[in-house]
Amino acid sequence: MEKEEFLKLDIISNFSNYIMTKNYSINTYTSYISDLYYFYLFVKKDLTKVTERDIRSYQEELNSSHEKPTSIRRKISTFKSFYKFLYKNGYINKKDYPLNKVVYPKVEKRLPKFIYYNDLLEILDESKRTNDGIRDRLIIEMLYATGVRVSELINMKYSDIDFNNRRIRVCGKGNKERIVYYGEYAEEALKIYMSDHIKNDKGYVFVNSNGGRLTDRGVRYIIDKIMEKLSVKVHVTPHVLRHTFATDMLNNGCDIKVVQELLGHSSLQTTEVYTHVTNERLKEVYYSCFPRRDKDE
Repeated sequence: MEKEEFLKLDIISNFSNYIMTKNYSINTYTSYISDLYYFYLFVKKDLTKVTERDIRSYQEELNSSHEKPTSIRRKISTFKSFYKFLYKNGYINKKDYPLNKVVYPKVEKRLPKFIYYNDLLEILDESKRTNDGIRDRLIIEMLYATGVRVSELINMKYSDIDFNNRRIRVCGKGNKERIVYYGEYAEEALKIYMSDHIKNDKGYVFVNSNGGRLTDRGVRYIIDKIMEKLSVKVHVTPHVLRHTFATDMLNNGCDIKVVQELLGHSSLQTTEVYTHVTNERLKEVYYSCFPRRDKDE
């Protein structure tokens, strides 16, 4: 079955409409549908008839194909979301839910990448030299100042901003709302941007050259073009700026639960990965500064 036909299946069409109501990026949406499509090609059966054995067989196939554990975990997450949707909407019974005993493969935890403040200043300085330097500087300022995801940034509207208190209402994953804050540097950039740019008719803050809402791909392209001119070793993305925000907050004494709230993490465990980064930084500073680190040879 071709992908176009697959998308027309009732359960896929309904699930597609359901996940489109969530505040997911285009990449996330595409991954969900692709994961289900290739699983369907593997099992060759009605997806409402899938068993736990089918899921495990697919996992074994992915393992034998040397699929990365992170990729397999993502696929299992897709299946869990899909089959929970089927159960809640009466497509399957509780006893037919096929993932009760399916476990995620273990993956090696990688520390999130971040940049140092001097690198951030270089990026901000270079952003002013682009074709739309006022907007591009604001993008960098806002990603770093608030720690928002790129999907949250591009959906930001003027009506979400409390200018008096420098705070923004953000709609995150699962349509969960939270409040984030920004400082004087971002405020200055925002004021200049507002005086220079025509407002989008739907109220979106960040717009492209045609006045339409900027896409997540557009933001990544802007950052990539800025980084081409610099010698920063880390591959900087919107998420790296989010990681940098969290790392700097913890390095400067912010309570981890506050960082969790600002990032919109549902679990504190997700935020705790940043403590490993700050601990590594403390270790690095200690060994570079402590005079009695090593015995004289």
